[in-house]
Amino acid sequence: MIRRHHSMLLAALWLSAFSLSSMAAGNADAGAEKAVTCQACHGVAGAKSVTPDIPLLAGQHEDYLSHALKAYRSGARQQAVMATFAQQLSDQDIADLSAYFSAQDSALRTAKSGD
Repeated sequence: MIRRHHSMLLAALWLSAFSLSSMAAGNADAGAEKAVTCQACHGVAGAKSVTPDIPLLAGQHEDYLSHALKAYRSGARQQAVMATFAQQLSDQDIADLSAYFSAQDSALRTAKSGD
């Protein structure tokens, strides 16, 4: 009986942790307002970068964008301009920006099966 309660407690803790991690869900509308600065290099809606070495943000996977911004913020990913901007971002800012850019139309495409 103790094992059963222990298992139920562990399951409840796991579900709580999962719920907390999803609390920082991004708001694309808030991200649109925060993305104004990004347009200088990544273009309107992140869809047309000013030079070929600056990546397109529009249409990227939300998780990828969040991971990249957090890596710039922590210094794990090195690029002076991005590190400067990312250090000013909260987790919610990152979630909002990632939600916004991932929802934008993009020229980015992946090959379909069989292509």
